[in-house]
Amino acid sequence: MKRLAVLLALALLASVLVPAAAAQGITWTTGFQVQCLASTAATTTITYYNQDGTVAASATDSVPAMGSKTYFPLSAVSDGFNGSVVISSDQPVVAIANTLGNYPQYGASTEGFTSGASSMSLPLIMRGNSGYYTWFNVQNVGTTAASVSVEYVAGSDGSDYSAAAVSIQPSAAHTFDQRDMTQLGTKFIGSAVVTSDQPVVATVMQVGETYKNLMGYNGFTGGSTSVSLPLVMANNSGYYTGFQVQNVGSSSTTVNITYGGNLAGSFAPSAESATLAPDESATFIQSGGQWTQPYVGSATLSASQDIVAIVNQVKLTGTVVGTAYNGFDPSAATDKVSGPLIMNANSGFYTGFQVMNVGSASTTITVAYGPNTAGSYAPAGETATLAAGNSYNSIQASNWGSNKYVGSASVTAGSGGQIVMIVNQVNPGLAGDQFMTYGGFNY
Repeated sequence: MKRLAVLLALALLASVLVPAAAAQGITWTTGFQVQCLASTAATTTITYYNQDGTVAASATDSVPAMGSKTYFPLSAVSDGFNGSVVISSDQPVVAIANTLGNYPQYGASTEGFTSGASSMSLPLIMRGNSGYYTWFNVQNVGTTAASVSVEYVAGSDGSDYSAAAVSIQPSAAHTFDQRDMTQLGTKFIGSAVVTSDQPVVATVMQVGETYKNLMGYNGFTGGSTSVSLPLVMANNSGYYTGFQVQNVGSSSTTVNITYGGNLAGSFAPSAESATLAPDESATFIQSGGQWTQPYVGSATLSASQDIVAIVNQVKLTGTVVGTAYNGFDPSAATDKVSGPLIMNANSGFYTGFQVMNVGSASTTITVAYGPNTAGSYAPAGETATLAAGNSYNSIQASNWGSNKYVGSASVTAGSGGQIVMIVNQVNPGLAGDQFMTYGGFNY
């Protein structure tokens, strides 16, 4: 029977110090959630790899049909482990990783990969940007050792820089830490391109030293001439967004941005644009300028060349929090999307998700929730009708009261519909940055 693999490029699984973290005094730990998308239970094998490519641990388990299961690596590997994970299964599965630093100070969520590419685009890389630094892990998902190089492309500050190639063993990962890269100058805001002679995947962490929040996103294996952003905000109880767009095409292009309907009021944002050279990136922040009124909605980006984008959601007043998610290629959207981890009243954590209709016609969506792994509460399904380009928002704490739930969700659109989804995880009762986002999985 053919086995399917899910790859977790983010390597910091269990308490570990990486070079930048040592300077910052941050101890990292990661747990991950695996969801089975089939009508029969999935038999999975989870293998942990050290950065030198040796196997640290391996275990076989079962994930219930259309259900999910949470794993905490401290139970599988020794304290101090710094590596990567490959999850193989006899049924279709998806996975997300939640990374915590100095719990509860820092938190971020990213999705697992099912394949890699010889080139990865990273739209936002920073060093000394108002106290923000990035680091990223690259995992070799090929069959032989990979020679991996990174080109850093500056925006308005700093200079371009090409780093020397490093060798990464199959299934292993390597950490690239911009905080230690004095070659990038005192301040660097730009993008990066990772190239390899074997397929690779990459995950980026944006670490705030001044505001003390963490935002994670995945590298892109390719781009598209249109990108959909399901959740964009301004003046939303102190929350706002900023998104970074990178031109991954071979020629300069103008990126045009239009905004969807406002779920928070009557303000209708004006369209925006920027012209970008190949591999160059630009920032759009939904704060100041025209963004003086509340807005909760979506955005659609279009260009003549392939582009990619990420969105940062932040609140820098009161309890400082931040999170990030990857923009979506609407041509890859389907009529079904899943969320492996949905929560309510889970030690203070709950989720909220935003579903965007990226098709050209109105569609009706239906939300179904998987088995509750934490109790007996069974949430009712939901339905909504969305115009093209608009979003639907569901917040579990508002809908379910104090009922405890830990499970998953599947969203289905009407025939011919095309939808994408992001899921926010939050614990407002904790003093740190417990605000994490992952993208839903189309299937």
